[in-house]
This record gives sequence, structure tokens and C-alpha cells, in this order.
Amino acid sequence: MPFDLTLAFVLTVLFAAAVARSALGFGDALVAMPLLALAMDLRAATPLVALASAVAALAILPWAWRKLDLRAAARLLAATLLGIPFGLFLLTRAPEGLVKGILGALLIAFGLYNLIGPRLPELKSDRFALPFGFVAGVLGGAYNTNGPPVVAYGVMRRWSPEAFRATLNGYFLASNLAVLIAHAAAGLWTPTVFRAFLFGIPVVLVGLWIGWRLHRRANPARFHQAVNLFLTATGLLLLLR
Repeated sequence: MPFDLTLAFVLTVLFAAAVARSALGFGDALVAMPLLALAMDLRAATPLVALASAVAALAILPWAWRKLDLRAAARLLAATLLGIPFGLFLLTRAPEGLVKGILGALLIAFGLYNLIGPRLPELKSDRFALPFGFVAGVLGGAYNTNGPPVVAYGVMRRWSPEAFRATLNGYFLASNLAVLIAHAAAGLWTPTVFRAFLFGIPVVLVGLWIGWRLHRRANPARFHQAVNLFLTATGLLLLLR
């Protein structure tokens, strides 16, 4: 991948995803995957986003670890590890059109649900971490979109905003490492992916810094609404493409 318009587009997407991740505590893959799917093969976009997300998690963790709910993150992670092989099978064996269609439908459902804003029921214990974590593993292995089930779980467990952001980041760091190992075993780490990743590291770090400033100064509700509108629109684009 020479430094051309395609690479410039990829770096722009990674920057926007990093801003969303730092500002919201999640959402980088939800922003990056549908856009990268328009410019490159999903078998290249998926490991690239996983690498960039790992960098983001490592950068954020020193500021968030004190609020981390380690027990909750560990339960989710254990279930996620069970789901990753199923997602990886879907990514490597299913037709790309089907995979993009599923990703588009997921984004539309997640975006519209958050825009409508019904209040989810409260979960009183961590025993429901298994099904939420397993679905997150399938989605993470296939599309790097393990965020929606875990976000829904955190909301239903009524985590505080600080615990929510810290626990998600700790979970994403560990689950991303597991996904990266699975991608490497499946032969998805190609020179094209690594070249884009190396160019993307400074872009991701700058995006994280800007997202952190937005997190502290901007209206979180409006920013969250804009992200969900964007996800819904990109999901429609993937389905219609």
C-alpha cells in the first residue's frame, strides 16, 4: 500500500475512530470498520482496526485503571474468548457480501437503539456476563465490533461513568490481544496491514489526545448522538452498496 489517496483515507478513518474511542470510552471499531470496508478488504480492515484499538487501549489504561472493575472485566473476557473462534470462522469463510450485510445491520440496530434511548432493565449480578461476552467474542473475531454487547451489559449493570469507561477499556485491551493472536494464527497479518498500522500509530495517538479534550469539554450527550447518527448512516450505506 503506497502512500496514496487510499492510505490517506485509511489514516483519516483511524484518526476519527481514535477520537471516538477516547471521548466515549468505546466506538473506535464501530466508526472504523464500516468506513474501511468501503476502501479495503474486510480481511485487511479487521486486523488493522484490532491493532489500532490495542494501541488506544494501552494509551488510555494508565489514566483509567483505578476505576477498573477487574472481576466484571474478567468474566466478560472469559466468555469472549469462547466466541472469538466462531467470529474468525465467519470472517475467513463466509462471503464478504454477507459479512458486510451483517455488519451493516448491526450498526443500524445499535445506532437506532441508542438514538431511541429505551431504558434497559437492570442486571443484579454478573452471571449474565457469559452470553453478553460470548456474543461480543463472535462480533470481535469477525468485525472487531465487540463493543455493543459489552456496552449494553455495562448499562444494564448500572456502572458509574468512571467505572464504565475504565472497565470497558481494560476489557477491550485484553480482548483485543486475544483477537490479535487469532488473526495472526489465521494469517491475516499481511505487509499491507502492518504498513498501514505503522503509518497509523501517530495518527491514533493524536486522535486519542483530541478525544480526551472533547471528553472533558464537549457535551457528551450531543457527541454520543452524532456518533449514533453516523453509525446508522454508514450501516445503511453498507447494506445498499
